[in-house]
Amino acid sequence: MSDNQNLLAEQRRALILDEVRRRGGVRVNELTRRLNVSDMTVRRDLDALARQGVVEKVHGGAVPVVEASTHEPGFEAKSALELRAKEDIARAAAALVAPGSAIALSGGTTTYALAHHLLDMPDLTVVTNSVRVADVFHTAQRSGGAGGRRPGAATVVLTGGVRTPSDSLVGPVADQAIRSLHFDVLFLGVHGISVEAGLSTPNLAEAETNRRLVQAARRVVVVADHTKWGTVGLSSFAGLAEVDTLVTDAGLPAAVREEIAEHLPSLVVAGEQADAQDG
Repeated sequence: MSDNQNLLAEQRRALILDEVRRRGGVRVNELTRRLNVSDMTVRRDLDALARQGVVEKVHGGAVPVVEASTHEPGFEAKSALELRAKEDIARAAAALVAPGSAIALSGGTTTYALAHHLLDMPDLTVVTNSVRVADVFHTAQRSGGAGGRRPGAATVVLTGGVRTPSDSLVGPVADQAIRSLHFDVLFLGVHGISVEAGLSTPNLAEAETNRRLVQAARRVVVVADHTKWGTVGLSSFAGLAEVDTLVTDAGLPAAVREEIAEHLPSLVVAGEQADAQDG
């Protein structure tokens, strides 16, 4: 990994976190060699990851934090993780959207990244229970100048509800708003995904709201980076049989891809073509 000396801190920390989770722990001296950076840089990265609550520092290295099924990280903490993967996924997912369609975007940092790629898609109707996603579209409209709403700009419907740590709106108000709607495509961010538990979240109210979103969609597209596979939250809200497409990143192991292919009609692995061109 000699090229990693020029990585941004966020990218380097995402690599470290992936290594910690994959191996169950790493040592500082291993990371300095693998990333070709100084001992002090690695320790600063581990300090930052520990503050986010995703690793636990131990003598000479770090181990993953074993999270309870009810633990729900905040939006800012999740935003710093798997940045390249989320960008690759967002770009691939945007290619599945047709002009003039009615889509739904759930809460989450990956759907937030996707929203930025949809700003130039004409005549969309966007339903979302994410304050952050709605802000992306509203900010773009305000920047259109004194003429007000630009032609072709998305029509955004933000559900009401109670705000979660991930800045999603959930609960009875959100559920009621979604109940009478119908979407062409739902783009769904998830806390965890597995064969046994399906799609899950640590938040019970969010589980019910996500369930309503799935029921209202003609097509369900899950956008989830490779670290979400095998993670199980407190409450399952949909089985894999209810998912039409999973858009994930190139970090997903080949064996897992084969397992997913047995349960889902479509698997999109984002970023591989770009990596091949870069090489």
